Amino acid sequence: MTTPQRDRPLLAAVVFAVLFAQVLLYPGIPALVAELGASPAAWGGDVGAVLDAGKWFLTAEFLGFVLCAGLWGAASDALGVRTPLIALGAVGGAVGYLSLALLPSVGAVPYAWVLGLRFCQGVATIGAFSLAITTLMDLDGGHGRNMGAAGLAIGGGTALGSPLGGQLYEVGTLVPLYGATVALAGAGVLATLASDRTPASGGRDLRAILDSVRDRPAVVVPFAFGFIDRLTAGFFALVGTVYFQSAFDIGAAGTGLLLGAFFVPFALLQYPMGRLSDRIGRIVPVAVGSLGYGVAIVGVFYAPTVVTAGAAMVVVGVLGALVAPATMALVTDLAAPTQRGIAMGGFNVFGSLGFLTGIIGGATLAGGVSFEVAFLAVGLAEVAIAAVMLPVLLRLDVT
Repeated sequence: MTTPQRDRPLLAAVVFAVLFAQVLLYPGIPALVAELGASPAAWGGDVGAVLDAGKWFLTAEFLGFVLCAGLWGAASDALGVRTPLIALGAVGGAVGYLSLALLPSVGAVPYAWVLGLRFCQGVATIGAFSLAITTLMDLDGGHGRNMGAAGLAIGGGTALGSPLGGQLYEVGTLVPLYGATVALAGAGVLATLASDRTPASGGRDLRAILDSVRDRPAVVVPFAFGFIDRLTAGFFALVGTVYFQSAFDIGAAGTGLLLGAFFVPFALLQYPMGRLSDRIGRIVPVAVGSLGYGVAIVGVFYAPTVVTAGAAMVVVGVLGALVAPATMALVTDLAAPTQRGIAMGGFNVFGSLGFLTGIIGGATLAGGVSFEVAFLAVGLAEVAIAAVMLPVLLRLDVT
């Protein structure tokens, strides 16, 4: 077995573990923040209060992502290493999850401290996630294949994390935090087993690395798609969860299954869709897939039953699988080999900003106006970015 063949599944397993840990928490966020010291209102028909209860807990983590994804990438390019930093980020994330799980046993703690700890956990976790993907990019064998493996890991982690997280909440509100701790600790161990294939750029100044991205302005295109795609993920993580529970009167376990209806096909099709983009190019998967993806998101709201909503989520998952690996591969196509770390860091910054926008903007629209307006806004935003960026995509020199 060649080194890329050995390292590709190993690094994908690290990405899987990080996403699995993250998504374990989503199906029962309102109950979790109550356990950690927030004061969310009882349902009582007040959807806005419930949305607000989980909004800041999710936001704190992704602020850590936004502020530090690029810094991890720049540091790795400057130091000329990947795997030691991946291990450090994963272990730091495990400590963060464990600390959150233990907080209620300490006694009354200001909720601001909880959010601060959540922020630190996000800072550590984004290092493991972003740099594991960056190390995948350094492998031979085709960018679509490598990003397809990353996408498969992302989808697989979320596919299993959502339904399993819902079941763990039935055991105890804090149990998903312990599960996340184990997953991140395992990711730290796996990171030490991977070969470090960093391009020889360790002597460069951090500012020079950051400035060099300006030489490749075309990377803004996949950044924009990454922003909108992750916006939809943030939207479903909170607004979708609350919508499913309020519209169909289901609990965390049922919500996890509905989220899984999206993530399972999203996971299973990532790798073949990545290979497809290697053969036919990035334009059709990114542009056409995004158009269909946006329309399908709107269709989820108009599904009248749990079964039809689940079917709509499957369609969203299939189209999402078409878009995601091609978008990540586009980053590697456009970035210089010695700046892929910072390029992927930038991609994750835009993605995390999108996730934050999906959480905050989606919750604001759903709570202040209606779920219908929120679903329409998110779905049509995906359609709009595809229409606006299509002429730019057609001018890019990528295969």
